[in-house]
Amino acid sequence: MDQRLLPTAPVGSYPQPDWLIDRSQLLGHGPPRVRARDIWRIPDENLEAAQDDATIVAVRDMERAGLDIVTDGEIRRESYSNRFATALDGVDIDTPGEVINRSGGKTIVPRVTGPIRRARLVQVRDVEFLRGITDRKIKITMPGPFTMSVQVVDEHYGDEEALAMAYADAVNEEVRELFAAGADIVQLDEPWMQARPEQAKRIAVKAINRALDGATGATALHMCFGYANMVKDKPSGYSFLPELDATTADQISIEAAQPNLDLSILEALPSKTIMVGVLDMAGEQAETPDLVAARIRAALEYAPPERVIVAPDCGMKYLSRELAFAKLSAMVEGAEIVRREISS
Repeated sequence: MDQRLLPTAPVGSYPQPDWLIDRSQLLGHGPPRVRARDIWRIPDENLEAAQDDATIVAVRDMERAGLDIVTDGEIRRESYSNRFATALDGVDIDTPGEVINRSGGKTIVPRVTGPIRRARLVQVRDVEFLRGITDRKIKITMPGPFTMSVQVVDEHYGDEEALAMAYADAVNEEVRELFAAGADIVQLDEPWMQARPEQAKRIAVKAINRALDGATGATALHMCFGYANMVKDKPSGYSFLPELDATTADQISIEAAQPNLDLSILEALPSKTIMVGVLDMAGEQAETPDLVAARIRAALEYAPPERVIVAPDCGMKYLSRELAFAKLSAMVEGAEIVRREISS
């Protein structure tokens, strides 16, 4: 747990600059599960260097906004999940399949055709680069095993638990390497637990605990209702959340602002630090610091400040850079308002 009261942190992503990506292609895809090379404006031979530069820009924005914890902005990713998921052995992304997505439509996804294995380091350089450009606490995010297991067509395992556990083993290998590379916090993104609650109740906690086994730093788990630009009408409560108190994750990240979440649910997570979403990603204007402060106070009715991290609802990938920066700045100011109230 951070010593600073009500530390501020991003959930993960920050807007990629327009010189790096074609935003119309990004918005047109939805979060890709296979590869989406057409979003990048930079040729392959220059892409990594360009992503490095854009990562520096994102981190400097987070620092200027005043965040206590920063990420790499997920600048190198086409979606929150496909950078890691498509790097594994056992998946076919060249002749993909289809699944029904969270909105009821069809999504192109990898086919699992053999044993899931992590054959190489995937995000370790991302952590090493991030650690080299900031002195703040750093968090790296990666897709969780349950979510990856439902974003594929399984033609190998034939068993939902065996598939999820294979992904958990691959995630666990990467998690250990990410901490060794300098990460302070590793976060697993698991939005599909909300979309598939009955399946999640059968296997998600077991898979997550295997994925986080042996972690040597703080661990987080993010669960949301979907990106705001794609999911407009959100429920006011989670269908799968109290169960996460049984995970070994230290922090649980929840979306609260846009869905106007009933925050009494925080009482169902007594052993966890809660990343409370106080920034609505559907809002076309930045919150005021006073509104952020009010949302923090609402959370403090159900959890003590020592167990609250102040965060956006979800990743900021689909916002403009200007709006994302304004929202983060307001979030930092709002947290400071409440800190002063507590200290006085």
